[in-house]
Amino acid sequence: MSHKPFEPEDLYLHQKVTELDAAPDGQSVACTVRSVDRDNDDYLSCIWSVSLDGRRTQLTRGPGQDRSPRWSPDGSRLAFLSNRGGSPQVHLLPAAGGEAEPLSRLEGAVSDLRWTPDGKGLLVTSAVAVDPDWRGQRPNGRKPARRKVQPMLAWKLPYKSDGPGYLLSREIHLFHLDAATGEPTQLTDGAFDVMAFDMAPNGRHIAFARTREGRFAHRTDLWVCDADGSRARRLTDDFATVMNPLWSPDELSVAFCATGREGDAQVNLYVLEFGSGRVRRLGDADLQVSDPASVCWDAEAPALLFTRQHRGRHHVVRIPADGGPLEALAPGDRQLGAFAAASGSLFYAVEHPSQPSEVHGCVPGRQGERQLSDFNPWWKERTPILAETWNFQVPDGRGGTETIEGWLLRAEGSKGPLPLLNDVHGGPASFALLDFDTNMYWHVLCARGWAVLALNAVGSASYGREFCDRLAGHWGEYDLPQHLAALRQLREEGVCDERIAIAGKSYGGYLSGWAIGHTQLFRAAVVMAPVGNIETHYGTSDGGYYADPTYMGTEHAFDRGLAKKLSPMEHVEKATTPTLFMQGADDERCPKCQSEELFVSLMCAGTTPAELVLYPGEDHHFLGEGAPSVREDAARRIIDWIGAHVGRAPAAPPAQPRENATQEG
Repeated sequence: MSHKPFEPEDLYLHQKVTELDAAPDGQSVACTVRSVDRDNDDYLSCIWSVSLDGRRTQLTRGPGQDRSPRWSPDGSRLAFLSNRGGSPQVHLLPAAGGEAEPLSRLEGAVSDLRWTPDGKGLLVTSAVAVDPDWRGQRPNGRKPARRKVQPMLAWKLPYKSDGPGYLLSREIHLFHLDAATGEPTQLTDGAFDVMAFDMAPNGRHIAFARTREGRFAHRTDLWVCDADGSRARRLTDDFATVMNPLWSPDELSVAFCATGREGDAQVNLYVLEFGSGRVRRLGDADLQVSDPASVCWDAEAPALLFTRQHRGRHHVVRIPADGGPLEALAPGDRQLGAFAAASGSLFYAVEHPSQPSEVHGCVPGRQGERQLSDFNPWWKERTPILAETWNFQVPDGRGGTETIEGWLLRAEGSKGPLPLLNDVHGGPASFALLDFDTNMYWHVLCARGWAVLALNAVGSASYGREFCDRLAGHWGEYDLPQHLAALRQLREEGVCDERIAIAGKSYGGYLSGWAIGHTQLFRAAVVMAPVGNIETHYGTSDGGYYADPTYMGTEHAFDRGLAKKLSPMEHVEKATTPTLFMQGADDERCPKCQSEELFVSLMCAGTTPAELVLYPGEDHHFLGEGAPSVREDAARRIIDWIGAHVGRAPAAPPAQPRENATQEG
């Protein structure tokens, strides 16, 4: 069978499974499937039912975006959010078929929903408009003022967030909706946001995670209140972030995910004994939850199911609530985009460079894994991509060596040496992500005869806390040498030649920007949404003021001297690598000034080719979540830039010797 090469416009064909909710009987799963609306340069999402025997039924058809499916406790109805009437509101659909009917009529957008255990109501979170000039005081019957100018007043931190933008003109509160009438009752009130929630099986209590009030509001704590919202009290105060509380079936415990330090991206699983308030961690510090929304109680035993991140992969695992041994239920060399479980059945969306986004399922001990959906038949016509894990012997930053892993992608049957893209992941406390939507250009490059290396260097999560935390205060200093050592090994083994490019977004943009100031190895570079100047990132990023001190290893203070030393800005004027800078113009995570400073400095320093691309209206996630036309344009520019420059002879080194430079050639 002849195959077509992947092309950037394949993004218009790809359907991505983004959410799963298993039916109570465990025989099927409701899934949100996102597709591209090419005519309107936007996305559609519909909800499908996929059964264990492979039957598929489309439950909703829009218009607009339908998402967040939630089966009622008896499985007779499906609640979901839809923006078909404007802002997202709750809709109900009979499981037996029929038309979906709107239920909620809240003034603000609904962001999440859960059924009450008796099936007679739903708990939802919804935005409530407030006036920033109230500075957190209660409205007491007042309505937000309507002015000719609506200033964005900042009176606490954070006051903005990437994606949502300005935060202080609304609060997110918890409501109860009557499932028959849609009548809402507001349950929480205050200058805070409710981020996640769950009602106890007996219907008497609600556990919820909410932000703090006052000057610094980025931390979240676990709270509990009675079913009517009364007697709210805080249960934890020593975590930086608390996520996704879940009552145990016996109502004696609340499981939740949390991080201990501000800015920490490594998530552990905890259980709180409701009677005593005692909290214990399940597993050791290296047992990391990949997706807090994946955690659920096992109905058949006092245990928790969740997706674990381990060595750059996702595994479905079970751990007893008393802290017993971990059991792998669905391992594999892959990652998972969503997970749901019910009545012994497991459902998950697989993400791997060799496969499109599809639903898989199994019943451990009774039925092996099967692919249940086929939303992307076009994929079978494309060039098969081989994705292998490779081990590399690299310096550990402390005078010794260690072995690290990376994903090496090539078209099946490719023979080296090939041109190679060294793609650096974000975080840095993350790992190389394998989803097609973000990394579409990998497939195009491999189909055109390239190799792609996605390395999990020091600082990456899922390889143990020591490995991840070691990079703090040593950005660029410890991990760039590991990338260079891995590339040297690939050249020695004949996988690639001297035609090597580097690219990355967010922290990957940081390291790409750092690399061009420290080595002439790379023939071309693409620096996307970077941390370019850590000192200015601290004050301009939505989370820089609390995250950057942690990343610099100075958790309780911001060391401006160290931030300046470790910034690509300090070295970019030495660069001779042709560099393309790309950025969402409305990025609040790594604001556009981070790319602009690097671009202007490189342009003014000499004759090194450089270009800057800003995408109006796009935030930090323009590459995988931006408008389809933006994603296509970005992929084409990445491919064209490195293709145009990687074959050229390397530029002459600068006349002045570099200080502390890493030379590789």
